[in-house]
Amino acid sequence: MTAGAVDPARVVALVVGVEAYAAGPHWTLPGPVRDALRFRDWLRSTGVPDANILLHLAPAEGADAVTGHRGADHETLRRALVHELPARQGDVLWVWWGGHGVLDRDEHLRLYCADATDADRRNIDLESARRRLSSDVLPGFAEQNWVVDACQTFEERHRPAVTIPDGSLPAGQRQRVHRQNVLLAADRGQRAANDPVRGLGVFSDILLHELAALPGGPAPDPEALFEAVRNRFDRLRAGASRTQLPTLQLHRPGRAEHLPGRPAPPPPVNGGCPGPDRTGGGLVRVVEALLAYPLMSDRDERQTMVGELDPVLVARMPRHAVPRTDVLGILRTLRRRPEGPWDLYRAVTLLDDDPGRAAELEQALREFLAEDRPGPPGP
Repeated sequence: MTAGAVDPARVVALVVGVEAYAAGPHWTLPGPVRDALRFRDWLRSTGVPDANILLHLAPAEGADAVTGHRGADHETLRRALVHELPARQGDVLWVWWGGHGVLDRDEHLRLYCADATDADRRNIDLESARRRLSSDVLPGFAEQNWVVDACQTFEERHRPAVTIPDGSLPAGQRQRVHRQNVLLAADRGQRAANDPVRGLGVFSDILLHELAALPGGPAPDPEALFEAVRNRFDRLRAGASRTQLPTLQLHRPGRAEHLPGRPAPPPPVNGGCPGPDRTGGGLVRVVEALLAYPLMSDRDERQTMVGELDPVLVARMPRHAVPRTDVLGILRTLRRRPEGPWDLYRAVTLLDDDPGRAAELEQALREFLAEDRPGPPGP
């Protein structure tokens, strides 16, 4: 189907943004709702009617009021995928999902729903959903674009106390009709970074900018879109040691293809140093490294950790009940002194001596501090 042949009235979208989870504040993820609304606005700008956009959101507490959306709990999302989409008619389908995710031991990406808890991690199995919507249960919609801004970290890394429940969906008879383009924010085993300062997903932000620049209305060339996104990530990774690699999966009648992002180039062999990354990647990495510590999810344990820091700086810290926001405020306050971030490192590792988490936090701090000055002191 050529871009000029796409009738916006024949485009349907399922748009999901999950920030708040039933698990509590330690699961809160700022950004997915804002990203989902920006994607909805892009669809509108191309002429897609509001009635064709199924908007499912779970805004974080304290976020700007959002109206006109449905819930993002498991039952509601499952109903949309199993019953509502097959009842629609159209040529192009978009599925947009932003929120927490994990790669299970069968290499399936599980996308957590808003009613997920630590004891019951309710989810949608992305691979199962994709297979369902490529079967005969979905008439039409031969062209499908899936955009998923979620981590693909390995399930075992999170050490869940219980197994992840089944998130599969019923599928019909297989067909050789649908063309599915699945754009993923990160490759297997990787985190999908959020920008805690601006409150948005790094991948989503880049993709939305590229969508606005590409021709094709509501059905741009998916491979051109991925190439543009990948090029932007290449520039962001210049000089950074570890950054997510977006990937594209092409599922065509009779074949499937996986296009990974390009890994970062090796460091210069002549001892030269590339310019610092001005994208805030170091800050994002430190925040993620700190939130990987279980103690950061508990307000009392965070307070115990803060009690090990300089009381003069502690008195200036903006504190917040949401762990991510609290960590960001602590880190920014401590950065006012050269040794402040390393004092934080020592306080955290005093309470939790896990060597793997400590190594990641140390490297993240070095990258973060190197953005402004060379040669940060060791912990």
